[in-house]
Amino acid sequence: MHLDVLLNRVYAVSRVVISGLGVTSCLGSTVDSYWAALMRAVSMPVEVRDKYARMDNKLLYAIADHAPVAAPDGFGRLGRTSTFAVTAARDAWHDAGLDPASMANAGVAIGTGVGDTSLYEDVPGGGPHPQGLEAYPFKVSSVLAAEFGLTGPICSASTACSASGYAVSLAAEMIRDGEADVMLAGGADGYTRVGVACFNRMGALDPLRCRPFDAARQGTVFGEGAALMVLESEEHARARGHTAWYGAVEGSGWSCDGFHATAPDEGARQIIRAMREALAEAGIEPDRLGCVVPHGTGTPLNDAIESQALRKALGEHSGSVGMYSLKGMLGHTGGAAAAFAILTGALILRHGVIPPNAPIDRPDPDCSLSLHTGQSRALPSRHVLVNAYAFGGNNISLIIGREPR
Repeated sequence: MHLDVLLNRVYAVSRVVISGLGVTSCLGSTVDSYWAALMRAVSMPVEVRDKYARMDNKLLYAIADHAPVAAPDGFGRLGRTSTFAVTAARDAWHDAGLDPASMANAGVAIGTGVGDTSLYEDVPGGGPHPQGLEAYPFKVSSVLAAEFGLTGPICSASTACSASGYAVSLAAEMIRDGEADVMLAGGADGYTRVGVACFNRMGALDPLRCRPFDAARQGTVFGEGAALMVLESEEHARARGHTAWYGAVEGSGWSCDGFHATAPDEGARQIIRAMREALAEAGIEPDRLGCVVPHGTGTPLNDAIESQALRKALGEHSGSVGMYSLKGMLGHTGGAAAAFAILTGALILRHGVIPPNAPIDRPDPDCSLSLHTGQSRALPSRHVLVNAYAFGGNNISLIIGREPR
């Protein structure tokens, strides 16, 4: 999208604020426990407890014990993804102080890569074969709509590892355009045997842990969970007396490499474009960024290319802005990764602090980013840039902030 189009956009409402958060993760299943774990900066994957995972690398940032959730009528069984999503969504609604049943125009936008396909993987262990649409990815958004009785726009994004970034951006657009007053948005993905097996075959998994931007990194490590948030217009929030929101979705930039099915474009042209368009829509220059939550998967090529892109997009400020490499704590949560990054960015804005990064043994000179370790860092400016990239070249960048326009 060209800058002149961005500057002339007219929306039905002024700002879209994040008024509630909910999380289910290996670090904790409340927002407070999740934040406390980020501040400790200690996290290691475990081997999956799956006797059918006959592969060399079985590491996962796993959710060890999670209470089952009853499915809404007509949805059959819930797999790991929908279970995580419902649990996180309940907390997000509660945090926002909203009763979804009382709202006539609330919807859902969810990003997921695998949905409830874990139900198929339960079959060899004696589980029943999924029936109908029981295991399809778009089921997750429908389950959430049914769980809370939502009758507004319902959509599911499945652009691989950037899916939940698109979902949050779409939700914000629906609110701005007057299609909904409130949207439940975010992402969820659970462990799948086939996903870990595929990355084993590609040689794209790290044998130790997820080590983004570390010179010794060898690949990513998967994680699982859900990050959900309640979005609403600032007018709607103020009208109900709620002003203690986490931040606002101030800008987004979408792009596609059109380069390769899995490899990123080494010129990084389109991910630079996505960052610049997000900054332009937010109406800020790079020097007003306080933090970047990069995509940072831990794969050698992706980290190097993103670092190059950040240097070009942010210019002289790329070496001074705080960087928080989230996947070093959570692993790569697939379709939920961008939502986890946005939720983490919202907490950074709320607390005014960037948590310490997970330890890096040896910084990569090709990834010259300001990755502080050992202690937290004060947030110098109240704007956070979030990046998410995916197979197929599906790129998205978002700006969230707390300062008035």
